[in-house]
Amino acid sequence: MKSYLPLIFGMAVVTYLPRLIPLVYLTKKKPGPRLKRFLELIPYTSLSILIVRGIITSSQDMIGPAIVGISLAGISAYFKANLVVSVLIGIVASFLMINMK
Repeated sequence: MKSYLPLIFGMAVVTYLPRLIPLVYLTKKKPGPRLKRFLELIPYTSLSILIVRGIITSSQDMIGPAIVGISLAGISAYFKANLVVSVLIGIVASFLMINMK
């Protein structure tokens, strides 16, 4: 039986180094206003990706709950709700629509 320990250690180093290097070198630098704005928009971009994926992958009998959940999640994200709150609102709304049938 081969020892997988060197393989696991190598994968850990390869995964950890790209995260450690920017953390060490960029901790004392302040981002510019454009970069800061870009980083603030990443959660809303992620939410829009989830919304588009939800629209594309919803089945025919789930279109109503998908539209309601996506709409409410998008509206709450537009009004600057927390990303987790926006997703939970969409999930709860879709769940309620499915169980109201």
